[in-house]
Amino acid sequence: MKAVQYRTVGAAPEVVEIPKPSPRPGEILLKVTAAGVCHSDIAVMSWTEDQLPFPLPLTLGHEGAGIVEEVGEGVQHVEVGESVVVYGPWGCGRCSKCAQGKENYCLYAERLNIRPPGLGAPGAIAEYMIVDDARHLLRLRGLDPVATVSLTDAGLTPYHAIKRSLPKLGPGSTAVVIGTGGLGHIGIQLLRALTPARVIALDVNDEKLRLARQVGAHEVVISDERAAGNVRRLTPEGRGAEAVFDFVGVPPTVETAGGCAMVEGDVTIVGIGGGSLAVGFGLQPYETVVTAPYWGSRSELGEVFDLARAGSIDVHIEKYGIDEAPKAYERLHEGKVRGRAVILPNG
Repeated sequence: MKAVQYRTVGAAPEVVEIPKPSPRPGEILLKVTAAGVCHSDIAVMSWTEDQLPFPLPLTLGHEGAGIVEEVGEGVQHVEVGESVVVYGPWGCGRCSKCAQGKENYCLYAERLNIRPPGLGAPGAIAEYMIVDDARHLLRLRGLDPVATVSLTDAGLTPYHAIKRSLPKLGPGSTAVVIGTGGLGHIGIQLLRALTPARVIALDVNDEKLRLARQVGAHEVVISDERAAGNVRRLTPEGRGAEAVFDFVGVPPTVETAGGCAMVEGDVTIVGIGGGSLAVGFGLQPYETVVTAPYWGSRSELGEVFDLARAGSIDVHIEKYGIDEAPKAYERLHEGKVRGRAVILPNG
């Protein structure tokens, strides 16, 4: 079968032929219908050999959807032919976090060398993929896999981040979204669907901000050294925002995020660009909460797809065949993807 693999440190991903896998007991084989391309993959491919926590080659793709092709011995509650998406942050299934469905915060995944598909385990940008357990599958129930596959990360991650700030985003509040691409354009829609907050979106050029307005941002601001001041001027009495979500996470955007927050505000650093925000008395407005969440829970994934089913969120996608996957990664690296890139391995 064809697969897109990261094979050599520092090299571009390649389309290769590898054996079609067979499910072992407890596993499920999917014929992949759609797979998302993510900046996290770019981050992985930027690591040095010493930084990589898993061996190469690696089949990429941690956003996956497919048709159940075959089930291994002992698998229950999964039928051949079902259309499903894959919950990505696999855990041990037994610790206290996993028992709550929070496998993104599994206490033993690293110790047991359990890794997400495409981020250590073989991923979804292939004609077929193995899913380790039935609990990591969510039935699509009529939703289009191509249109919604990106919600498994690009929807779940902002949903989890925004959900914890909902108590602060009541009438008259302000929410700021920094970075309006793959995750950010969905984050704007989630804020509009879940809160009455005024949403201010930041990005580096007018083209990206047009998408932000299109998906519901009330105001848009160019992301530069003046951005925090410009955001504050858009808030009542210049007080700043109750919640700021940085979907970029590089040092300049994290600094902007801190500059936008009000007293008792939330700053949530979602992007993995290596930025950090100092916390201490006098360094941020009083009682600013700064967090860096990771992905989301299994129950939250179901909630995200319920929102999609209700028409509250719509992913803007670019489609590519599997042979075009390296081009999709190149466009993503250059910042040219509008929304989310989706690979169709069997399309």
